[in-house]
Amino acid sequence: MIISGDRRIGYPEMFARAARAATGLKTLGLAGGTPVAVMLRNDFAFFEASSAAATLGSPVVPINWHLKAEEVNYILADCGAGILVCHADLWPQIGDGVPALIKVLIVQTPPEIAAAFNVPAEQAAVPAGMTDWDVWRDAQAPWSGPLGRMSPMFYTSGTTGRPKGVRRGQMRPDQLAAAERVSTIAYGIAPNEDQVVLMNGPMYHSAPNSYGMLAFRHGCTIVLEPRFDPEDLLHLVQEYRITHMHAVPTMFVRLLRLPEQVRRRYDVSSLRFVIHGAAPCPVDVKRAMIEWWGPVINEYLGSTETGIPVWHSSAEALAKPGTVGRAIEGGIVKIFRPDGTECDTGEAGEIFMRQTAIADFDYHGNSAARTEAGRDGLVSVGDVGYLDADGYLFLCDRKRDMVISGGVNIYPAEIENTLIGMKGVRDCAVFGVPDDEYGERLFACIEPEPGTTLSVSAVQAFLRAKLANFKIPKDIQFLDALPREASGKIFKRKLRDLHAEGSLRPAA
Repeated sequence: MIISGDRRIGYPEMFARAARAATGLKTLGLAGGTPVAVMLRNDFAFFEASSAAATLGSPVVPINWHLKAEEVNYILADCGAGILVCHADLWPQIGDGVPALIKVLIVQTPPEIAAAFNVPAEQAAVPAGMTDWDVWRDAQAPWSGPLGRMSPMFYTSGTTGRPKGVRRGQMRPDQLAAAERVSTIAYGIAPNEDQVVLMNGPMYHSAPNSYGMLAFRHGCTIVLEPRFDPEDLLHLVQEYRITHMHAVPTMFVRLLRLPEQVRRRYDVSSLRFVIHGAAPCPVDVKRAMIEWWGPVINEYLGSTETGIPVWHSSAEALAKPGTVGRAIEGGIVKIFRPDGTECDTGEAGEIFMRQTAIADFDYHGNSAARTEAGRDGLVSVGDVGYLDADGYLFLCDRKRDMVISGGVNIYPAEIENTLIGMKGVRDCAVFGVPDDEYGERLFACIEPEPGTTLSVSAVQAFLRAKLANFKIPKDIQFLDALPREASGKIFKRKLRDLHAEGSLRPAA
C-alpha cells in the first residue's frame, strides 16, 4: 500500500494503473527508448509514470520541481523527451519553456500536497483544455506486451554550469541481481519483509528515487510525507510505525532542534533502519541522533554517477567519528594526487570510486565530460578525502570548493560543520571569493533560526574557540534563506554569482 495524506492505494490497483499508463504512452508514440520527463512531487502518479515508462524500455527523466521555464526547456531539449507528466500547480512556472511538440499530461495536485505548499484550489486543478492524467490513464487498455526495465536518467544539479544527464543502458539479469543485493545492504530494504517506509525526500533526486523505487518493487508499505517538517515526521513515524527511512543531515539538525518535550512526545521505537547521505553529517549531530533513535542510523557515500560504493553503520560511526564509511560489496575507492599517482594512507587527494554492481554510465551527449571524470575505470565527482589504515574514508571537502588563501588550503566543509553547531544558526555556507592580497578569502552566508539575531563578532568568536584563525571567515552575511535544494544541497554557485554581482555584502 502507498499512503499520502488521507489517500490510500493498494499495489494491485497501482500495477493496474501503471499497465494502463504504459498502453497510453505507447499510443502517444513512445518508442525506441525515448525518455519520458516527469515534473512531479512525491505522488502516486510518480510511481505510475516511472513504472509505465520502464515497462516500455524508456528511461524516466525526473525534473527538479524548483526549476523554471528556461531551465526545464534545456533539460527537455537535451534529453530528447517526447512526453512530459507534470503536476497542475507546477505547470504555470514552466509552461512557456515546454516545446510545442512535447505531449503534456497534467496530474491534479492532490489536497495534501496543495496544503503543504500553499497551492490555491484553482491552481491545483487541471487547466482547461489540457489532458488530465487520471482521465487519460483510465481510458487505456492494460498493457499486455513484454516488460522492460530501465534506469532513470537524472540530471546532475548543475553546481558548475549546465546540468548533465547521467544515462545508463539496460542492465543484464546478473547486474540487476547484484544491484538489488547492494541496495539491500545500503538501504536495508529486503524483499518479503514487513517494512513500512517513510518517503520524505524528493524523488527527482537520484538517492530518494532509487530508495523509493526499491521499496516499491519490494511491495513495502510506503508513506509519502508531502513536505519535510520535523514534528510531522515524528508524528508519521509514531502513527504508521515506520521501520525504514531515508534522510539528509539537515533533517537531523532540525529534528534535534525541536524542544526536548516535543521530542519525548513521540514513540520512534519502530525504526529499524535509517539511511542518510547527500551531504556530510557533523559528528556531534550523528552521535546525538544515535543516542536518541538508537543504533539504527546508517550512512552511505555515493553520487548519481557512481552509485553507492561506500557505507557504514552506527557502530562504525561511533568507532570512527567523521568517517563516511568504507567500500561495500562491489565498491571500489581510490585516492589520487594531481599527478595521477595514488595517495598514501592518510594522505588527502581526489576521490575516485564506483559501484561495479551497476552498469556504467555516460553523460548524455557529452562523452568528453565522462572521459574527463574517469580514471582507472573509476569516477570522480570532485570530492577530496583520504583513507585511513582500516580502509575508512574521510571527506575533506569538494575539490571545487577548496579555498586557497595565502597559499594555504582551507576546506569550507570543516568550517560549516563547526558553524552548524552554533545556537541560532539554522543553515550555513562557506565559500571562497577573490582577494587582491591572498588570492581568495572566506565568505560565510548564514541563515539564522527564525526570531534569532546573530552578530558577526559572535559568530567569529564561536569559530575562533574551535578552529585556527586562518579558518575564520572575515566576511559574513546573514540571509533569510539560503538557495538550497530540497535534497539538502546548497547551491554555492548561486551565492558566488550573487557575490560577483555585488548583491552580497558583508554584515557590519
